[in-house]
Amino acid sequence: MGNGKLDKREQCAEAAFSDIASPIVDEAIKQAKEIAGDPSAEGLHQLRISMRRLRSLWWSYRPLLDMGENTRQRDLFRSLADSAGKARDYDILIELLKLQQKDRETLPPEISDARQEALDNGRKVLSNPETKTLLLEALSQTSGALVARQGRQPLQVFSDGRVAASEKQLRKRVRRASKAKRSDVAAFHDVRKAGKKTRYLLELFGPVLSTGHRKTLKRLKKIQKRFGALNDVVASEKLLRDNAPLLAAIAEPERTLKWLRKERERRLRAAAVLLREDW
Repeated sequence: MGNGKLDKREQCAEAAFSDIASPIVDEAIKQAKEIAGDPSAEGLHQLRISMRRLRSLWWSYRPLLDMGENTRQRDLFRSLADSAGKARDYDILIELLKLQQKDRETLPPEISDARQEALDNGRKVLSNPETKTLLLEALSQTSGALVARQGRQPLQVFSDGRVAASEKQLRKRVRRASKAKRSDVAAFHDVRKAGKKTRYLLELFGPVLSTGHRKTLKRLKKIQKRFGALNDVVASEKLLRDNAPLLAAIAEPERTLKWLRKERERRLRAAAVLLREDW
């Protein structure tokens, strides 16, 4: 989503940072508070999205900031996103198992127990008062460092440049994935991550960009949907393979793994179709 406070009258990228980042940080703190009171997989998922948006925003300002500190703050957002995402990963696994079994079988209680444990762990991390403190400190430190800079950059020029850099990175990863072996799911995952980052930046900087990016956003939404479906299968397969007791609890585990392999290959083919588009 774009930021309502952001418009072309903002002359300075450094000063605009707080207007862009503050609402996202406030929303993340609110989401964390709600999770502490009543955790839900959807609430954790929305917080994970907020963390990804912050990580993308901090990436865009990286050239204007201390590299080490910027990396540390982006690692914080990634860690919080991972904590928020565990329960959602089990929800996706459950959805896939129901699809595979066509609701013929009852899922083992071990899966529900693992999901609840992930939900409780996410709540424990995100309800910690230190989470709010860390987010506010990151916002304050970065805002202060940008305001204290000697130089100033016009917001529109800065935004255009960082979006262009993100799009260049995306095209590079698309080319790499298009040449990779079909079994190289990591290359496809890199496209998905780069696509998400570009989409978030287009949404955050949209009001001040010199040209429209409607066509690019449309393509990015396709990538997010199709490559996300692929990632769901890959992550679920890994979740089972990395958790032997959980896999053993499933009726006919080899049949389940075989189905996931076939589903992964089917979704890989579907994702590869998008790579043939002109980027």
